[in-house]
Amino acid sequence: MLRRLYDWTLSLASGPRAPAALGTVSFVESSVFPIPPDLLLIPMVIARREAAWKFALLCTVMSVLGGIAGYLIGQFLFVQVAEPILSFYGYLDKFERFSEIFNSWGWWFVFIAGLTPFPYKVITIAGGATGLSLPVFIAASVISRGIRFLVVAGLIYHFGPPIRDFIEKRLGLMFTVFVVVLVGGFALIKFL
Repeated sequence: MLRRLYDWTLSLASGPRAPAALGTVSFVESSVFPIPPDLLLIPMVIARREAAWKFALLCTVMSVLGGIAGYLIGQFLFVQVAEPILSFYGYLDKFERFSEIFNSWGWWFVFIAGLTPFPYKVITIAGGATGLSLPVFIAASVISRGIRFLVVAGLIYHFGPPIRDFIEKRLGLMFTVFVVVLVGGFALIKFL
């Protein structure tokens, strides 16, 4: 099933409504959809190199708006859906502790999930469920998603089709290494 969804997502990239599909996939991926918009962004930039930055901006804006939708899902459906389950299993107190940690480090959680292969939708929903500051959530989302989509579009723009395989196979790893180095650097500065 996931393979069919992947193939369907790729087929959207070649149609006349590709920008609308890119915006839609970017939006829903941030809250519920399992396929990242990069899979549409890459072939679209290859096909229309001159529109690379426009496509990256579209991905960023729609992904952040979808992230806000995920945040609202977490904010408004948590009490009705998740809280009774956590209470039944005796985990409500643990969730409160998780909320404290999540909100203390919320900017970093959102930033890292926005860059890496970690499912961004999990963090968007958790942000709303834990009551993370919405302006903090939006700022971290805009910066991380903007970096991610601009890097993907920029690599395709400058290197063309040969970089596609590299991006599809290793970009998540590269972003993860970047985030580890970035966070490690800040931790090192803090403790020195």
